[in-house]
Amino acid sequence: MPPSAQPEPRTLAARIALDGTGRANVATGLPVLDHLLGLLAARAGFDLQLEVAPGSPDAVAGTAGRALGEALRGIFDSREVPGYGTATVPADEALASVVLEASGRPLLVSNVDLSDAHVAGFDRDLVSAFLRELSEAGGLTLHVRLLHGEDARHVLEAIFKALGGALALAAEPRKE
Repeated sequence: MPPSAQPEPRTLAARIALDGTGRANVATGLPVLDHLLGLLAARAGFDLQLEVAPGSPDAVAGTAGRALGEALRGIFDSREVPGYGTATVPADEALASVVLEASGRPLLVSNVDLSDAHVAGFDRDLVSAFLRELSEAGGLTLHVRLLHGEDARHVLEAIFKALGGALALAAEPRKE
């Protein structure tokens, strides 16, 4: 392996408790991603534990998305839940909408392009790697729409809060 190459990060721990209180214990090595996952867990109302071994920011974001997707797939496969949800959420001037279905047919459709944004010192769009891996591993059809937003940090917060809200509805037990 060349000296500059880093090994692919691996998930050290990933667990979701649907009957939680919205607490997150997240350690990805990317403080901005840890913050965003905390927002997601709070909006979803589930407890999230996630630890990812160090690696490049793109790889860590992808690994975190994949780990969350795998945990969600287990929930959607084993519970009587609707498996679909939608949420539109603001974060200051940003407004994002997320619609998802646990369809078993992974697909990410998004109009969000943060490739030129610089958030928390990163000069790449890490959210696209996260969402792509989340969709693939979770078997989710995922539509992410940015309705308005100029500040990249607010855009990210709106997306992750909306994702949490949509997941809350998708994983809510069916009423008899």
